[in-house]
Amino acid sequence: MTSARRILIDAETTPYYHVINRCVRRAFLCGEDAVTGQSYEHRRGWIVDRVKALSTIFCIDVCAYAVMNNHYHLVLKIDLDAAKRLKPKEVITRWLQLFHGQQVADKYLKGDALSEGETSLLDSLVAKWQERLSSVSWFMRCLNEGIARKANREDNCKGAFWEGRFKSQALLDEQALLACMMYVDLNPIRAAMTDSLQGSDFTSIQERISVLSSAAHSQQTPILNNRASVDQTFTGAALPSNEPILPKPLLHFDGAISLEKQPGIPFHFSDYLELIDWTGRALRPDKRGAIDENRPKLLSELGIASDAWMLSAKEFRRQYGGVSGRWDAMCAFKAKHSSGKWCKGKAQSEALHPN
Repeated sequence: MTSARRILIDAETTPYYHVINRCVRRAFLCGEDAVTGQSYEHRRGWIVDRVKALSTIFCIDVCAYAVMNNHYHLVLKIDLDAAKRLKPKEVITRWLQLFHGQQVADKYLKGDALSEGETSLLDSLVAKWQERLSSVSWFMRCLNEGIARKANREDNCKGAFWEGRFKSQALLDEQALLACMMYVDLNPIRAAMTDSLQGSDFTSIQERISVLSSAAHSQQTPILNNRASVDQTFTGAALPSNEPILPKPLLHFDGAISLEKQPGIPFHFSDYLELIDWTGRALRPDKRGAIDENRPKLLSELGIASDAWMLSAKEFRRQYGGVSGRWDAMCAFKAKHSSGKWCKGKAQSEALHPN
């Protein structure tokens, strides 16, 4: 029996979550239908655009994403502190970008006087909306409902577009976060859709490399091999004025290998780029099993064996159930949020946490 998402997602325990959703039956997100010959490639752009728009409204950051032919992956970070800092007017303005028909909220934004009853109603609505603006469940609801309606209109049909509720995995520590982001970013290479990171369309790694390359080109500086410059691009530093600025970019890399009080991803982007390039080359169909003896810096710092890492890059989604991290933390999370302590993935967890 499936569990409620409010049980499986606990932002106080960890803000990081891997979520997956798949289309029902033969519905397409992208690619070409072999039966009809119709291309659905444009729908992958729908997903990315909608995710970016919702991330701007919700207090939820996007660490990684990959949109495949009939499913997509997201690695999200819930920003509870940002949600708590929202003022009532900000909460109302954000929520009304998603849902309409709240007369008392419209009246408040217009500056009209509210009765005592209306004020009480508005206060309760604001409290409820503020909580929802940091909810992965509401984020996913707004994402999936909008895409389903748009796809059904295009297909001139009715009915379910997604096969069910989204699946989620709690990422309890930096090893789990790193392995999951790598698994998500390498989806197209693992599926033999491309043989390069730059060619991995509709993935966060392609977007990050594109931003990096654009910054390097505008500055006319060869920064791809310059660690300081690479990291500056992904630690919230302002891009050149001629670069387009997204409403809310992907979550930046902070640099320290610790989740404690980290506003961003706890790695240097240069180290992440080195590791994903190394991993991707080994995953290529024409390079299977070929692992360079010179391990990337991140693997050495975390003490992860090369073979364990490669298995994680291939099988992360299937290695674990609803939670990934250090084994004792996984058991504690399971005991707190479900009826039992049994977890899937003990051997894999111990391989990623050798110390």
